[in-house]
Amino acid sequence: MEHYQFALYQMKDTPENRQLRFRPYEIFKEYRKQVRCENYQQRYLGQMRMGDTPESIRERLEKHPPRSLRGRAVSVSDVLVLNQGGEVTAYYIEKEGFTVIAGFIRMGSSSALISMDTVDFHIEGKEGSWLAYDSIVIDGREFFLMEHSVYGTQAANVILDANGVLVMDNVLHGFDDAAKQQIRNYINLPAALPDPEKKTKKKPEMETWQKSYENGEYLRSAEITEEQNYNMIDGRMNNLPVKPRKIGKRISVLDRLHLKQAEIARRSGKPVQQMAAEMDMERRRK
Repeated sequence: MEHYQFALYQMKDTPENRQLRFRPYEIFKEYRKQVRCENYQQRYLGQMRMGDTPESIRERLEKHPPRSLRGRAVSVSDVLVLNQGGEVTAYYIEKEGFTVIAGFIRMGSSSALISMDTVDFHIEGKEGSWLAYDSIVIDGREFFLMEHSVYGTQAANVILDANGVLVMDNVLHGFDDAAKQQIRNYINLPAALPDPEKKTKKKPEMETWQKSYENGEYLRSAEITEEQNYNMIDGRMNNLPVKPRKIGKRISVLDRLHLKQAEIARRSGKPVQQMAAEMDMERRRK
């Protein structure tokens, strides 16, 4: 149904419904039955007029039945469903007046946690169990007034959505204007925006020893910070040879320079970074 429409439902002519057709709502209570939409057929769908009420619509249908009305004349046990700005309410037609009924229009899917049949429902943070006492449909979503199973009207009610999420606590007057406004606020809650600080936050610079944990290889991390170019990352700091390279019978000048540096560092007791990395490799081999 679109906003500001009404629909007329009439009970199906089946053996199961014969004892309830054209009877007041009290009969349903005596038989402990609920007025369910599946036992009815929609006979008419029309647009509401400015200032329309259930009484004015009923009177109009009785005095000037529309040609598109597919059923019989309006009578007791029919149901009028009004959608007023997204708020859907069902009215059981009595001989005089109406009885508002809950759960006639069911918007929830089969996976919904709450329905008008829900009993012994446990709400997080609240003691005891709860049962669905009334419901309302707003903007295509169904909400339930829950009553305490033990204390009943002596305790405040709560409102849950069809998924069991608490919408309003300490409800004293059912679906009054304040409750409806709270439901609409809940429906229109803005989506959570991403934290701009998290979005722009950069990863802090890591020390060499931290990179060793990040990469799982100390020497690789040390080389990245010390080598003059990345095409020489080969497991040796500044390409320090593991063993001196010989050219013919002579040791190369570069290798002799590295060995001299190592000898000076060993005598001074203050190893240079290259020697520290080499020593670290030696410890790993052992």
